[in-house]
Amino acid sequence: MTDPGASGASGFLAVDSGGSGLRVAVGVPGREPPVRRDCPEPVRIGARGIDAAHLLERLLPVARALAAEARVGRLETAVVGAAGLATLGDALRAELPDALARDLGVRTLALAADAVTAYAGALGARPGAVIAAGTGLISIGTDLTGWRRADGWGHLLGDCGGGAWIGRAGLEAALRAHDGRDGGSAALLARAQEAFGPMADLPGKLYPRSDRAAVLASFAPQVAAAAAEDRVAAGVLRSAARHMADSAAAVCPREGSPVIALTGGLFMTGDALLVPLEEELAGRLPHARRVPAEGDPLHGCVRIATDLARGQLTLPADERMLYLPAVQGD
Repeated sequence: MTDPGASGASGFLAVDSGGSGLRVAVGVPGREPPVRRDCPEPVRIGARGIDAAHLLERLLPVARALAAEARVGRLETAVVGAAGLATLGDALRAELPDALARDLGVRTLALAADAVTAYAGALGARPGAVIAAGTGLISIGTDLTGWRRADGWGHLLGDCGGGAWIGRAGLEAALRAHDGRDGGSAALLARAQEAFGPMADLPGKLYPRSDRAAVLASFAPQVAAAAAEDRVAAGVLRSAARHMADSAAAVCPREGSPVIALTGGLFMTGDALLVPLEEELAGRLPHARRVPAEGDPLHGCVRIATDLARGQLTLPADERMLYLPAVQGD
């Protein structure tokens, strides 16, 4: 085992790994705030899913540097939240426990899907549901005995109501106007031409790209901006809100008094989306109370790590969603 820092208190490592890169925090429970660093390069995805070796290559130097800065002698507890863990996380589950024990001295580890860390950041350990919306969309809920998830299937198969979905629907309306078909929007056509150039060139610019979902999502703010004066754009956002409410209704506990929170950059689009979403949620889930999200996914990783370190974790374990492997000690 390599000592990650100078002698000091035992601490935790919290990692949020997603499409924008790694965000890493190191701290000691009860000592605020943890020190943190953002690493913009995302972890590679290969034939075995999320590349564990690449994650470790990026993570270990940062973890050691932050441990020294925070005067943490040993990172006894670690939480790694990763986008795609449920379906692409086999290598992480197989390789991270031994590697983190060997290289950082980790004794207690949790591997969490990004939806779980979003939930923990937004609501903590309360029963309810969280809609996480950015480029994609997933809803996750728990009654604290198990997890339920809805959507999160990617922009080709789902993510209904997410940023890529809204952007694609807006561009379809622009292309309808370009063709002279019913259901088109001249306002969205003008915005699409400003953003992407001539519509006839759009397929060639979009289809070959590996980041198609992000390109589609980049048009979602334009749809929201047009919604105040354009009926078609407003209809796209109303449909997105309906899809979000559908996914939330599928995962929200039906008994008791659950809470619902929203998290993710898509909700920065403002009232054009939030107003119809509030209406849809009130109609679908009248027994659930809307509350503001308390924090983001990295905050959720820190919360899970703190609870693990104190032996107080009450969120339900699940091999795909919140995996708590046995870790070999020194």
